[in-house]
Amino acid sequence: MGDTVLSVKDLCVFYKNREGKFIKRNKRKQVLHNVSFDLKEGEVLGIAGESGCGKSTLVKAIVGINKDYTGEIIQKYPDPQMVFQDPYGSLNPAKTIEWLLKEPLRVDKNRKWTDKEMDDRVKEIMTRVEMPLEMLKRYPSQLSGGQRQRVCIGIALMRSPKLLICDEPVSALDVTIQAQIMELLRTLHKQLGISIIFISHDLRVVYQISDNVMIMKNGIVQEYGKTKELYKYPKAEYTKQLLTAAGIIKIV
Repeated sequence: MGDTVLSVKDLCVFYKNREGKFIKRNKRKQVLHNVSFDLKEGEVLGIAGESGCGKSTLVKAIVGINKDYTGEIIQKYPDPQMVFQDPYGSLNPAKTIEWLLKEPLRVDKNRKWTDKEMDDRVKEIMTRVEMPLEMLKRYPSQLSGGQRQRVCIGIALMRSPKLLICDEPVSALDVTIQAQIMELLRTLHKQLGISIIFISHDLRVVYQISDNVMIMKNGIVQEYGKTKELYKYPKAEYTKQLLTAAGIIKIV
């Protein structure tokens, strides 16, 4: 692995504190507490923990969705892309797959894409995500859950990002389709050499793809290290509890 592509230092993220339907004035709730880590070129970092531990809050700060934070987020490359949990909710149901894939190119501020360039790029990405070209004229409702997630991954790849963030990308899919999407992500990682942050509450899924893993609880990093080493010799009590609950005693 090469240079650092993402450096997060002492990151604290806040949300406006709500009471019922109303926002309390001048009140903020701290969700993340002094999170720090580095992501290397070509690395896959798994982030695991129970729902509400701060995983999604962290990556939303990285991509600029959460802007109320202190600390530093230093990125070597601009425009990291994100794949969300619900593929259907991520896609405009009124647009064709072709239209959806071209949208990142239409709004690209760094270059003007010709119609032919967009057509060629769409075909290239459809091949990358292993989707037949006849699917381009279909709408999201006409695709299976796994096919929709492949389209979402394709949209994220359209502008050739150096960092791909996957927020629970397989949790809404059945087990067989999960395995197919995981295999696709491993193939894309190998072929494109991109760095990936992979979020999941499923420690078995995290193990399949990650070089390093970070365990979070209540917005605090509990443990961080090489995946195989951390799974085999967990140090934090919370990590041990998660591995026990997942039925993982020892993975060699």
